[in-house]
Amino acid sequence: MLLLLTLSTLWPLSSAPPSPTQPHAIRLEGDLTLGGLFPVHARGPAGIPCGPVKKEKGIHRLEAMLYALDRVNGDPRVLPNLTLGARILDTCSRDTYALEQALSFVRSLLPPAGGEGTCPDGSPPRRPPPERLVGVIGASASSVSIMVANVLRLFAIPQISYASTAPELSDPGRYEYFSRVVPPDSYQAQAMVDVVRALGWSYVSTLASEGNYGESGVEAFVQSSREAGGLCIAQSIKIPREPRPGDPPPVLPVTALSPSHRRVLEAAALANLSGHFSWVGSDSWGAKMAPVQGLEAAARGAITILPKRASYFTSRSLENNRRNLWFHEFWEDDFNCRERIGRDSPYEQEGKVQFVIDAVLAMAHGLHKRGRPGALRHLPVPGRQRQRHLPSRGAVGAGAAPAGGCWAHPSPTWAPMGDPSPLMVIWVSPWSTGGTSVVNWVSPW
Repeated sequence: MLLLLTLSTLWPLSSAPPSPTQPHAIRLEGDLTLGGLFPVHARGPAGIPCGPVKKEKGIHRLEAMLYALDRVNGDPRVLPNLTLGARILDTCSRDTYALEQALSFVRSLLPPAGGEGTCPDGSPPRRPPPERLVGVIGASASSVSIMVANVLRLFAIPQISYASTAPELSDPGRYEYFSRVVPPDSYQAQAMVDVVRALGWSYVSTLASEGNYGESGVEAFVQSSREAGGLCIAQSIKIPREPRPGDPPPVLPVTALSPSHRRVLEAAALANLSGHFSWVGSDSWGAKMAPVQGLEAAARGAITILPKRASYFTSRSLENNRRNLWFHEFWEDDFNCRERIGRDSPYEQEGKVQFVIDAVLAMAHGLHKRGRPGALRHLPVPGRQRQRHLPSRGAVGAGAAPAGGCWAHPSPTWAPMGDPSPLMVIWVSPWSTGGTSVVNWVSPW
């Protein structure tokens, strides 16, 4: 039996070639500004930072932040008489490029090169006031969040990630301004161990993508299985993020390309091993149909962790979504400019959308608890007090009883180091030919 623990970034199945003049920032005016970091584009080839548009993990998640901002700004009970704006940047799925982008968040806080200087008449120069950046939502990949967190902490700027699960980000000594609304890999790994043991399996193999996300997930699974006992790991296979020239094909000839889950199933089908493996997939597979279309026989019986869902994205079109600079690129490529998503074209929501909404709401409610609403107009930029008011208990989540969600209680709660509490209810989806069924899995821990 093969335990599939692919925690990698899913790449699009097909995309238009990148434009040489792609924009890299969305600016929305407001009294206070939230930064946003999203992998709108895949990493480009050598010498080019950005590649094709990433539909699900880029556009879907970005739209979730815009939706959450609309919710906050339309709620008179949260930050009354104030508007939350945004500056949303494209990380292009590359940690070094994301670092360059994130520096723009703090550039206005740095002293000007060469000192203040003077005007010709001897007066000091007039400079625009610094942007009231009150926090950053992101990033997606753990490697990107780690690099960005190391910069933001120098300026005491709070950061909440919607997808980064590397255990090292739980270290409050190194990442005291970092929080997240997704549990670290150790929680999901424990849930997967529970599922495996409940099924009576005792001999499994692990398969994960190269990088913080996949490798740390496998490490957490192996550690949890050792502590639980009675579970043997036959082998742990690591998939390179990018194929290396000259490398021989692995036993399962898969790569980290579009997407890794589908490549694994294709490899099993190609080797006439459909039905030979029993798969357990992480929430990066979830309920997505794309990895199994045409490969139902290879995926039959698979169990996957299913995240929360939402329906906002299906209302978006070119006519009502001019503020998203990258939406037209996504629209042309994915839906062939059809009139309405989900009505005239097939649509499947990305699994971390709800977590993006949770991150924005958590930041907004943390700001609201900062003190008198009027005092926020004079909020220093940056400051430790703002970070202290990020949720430590009872953060407001996006749904009271998530249908296909990650928490059994009404909303996420944070541990002292900035991690949400362990998952108490896991949704699993056993795949079968032609569709899925959802089972409410109550974890024994």
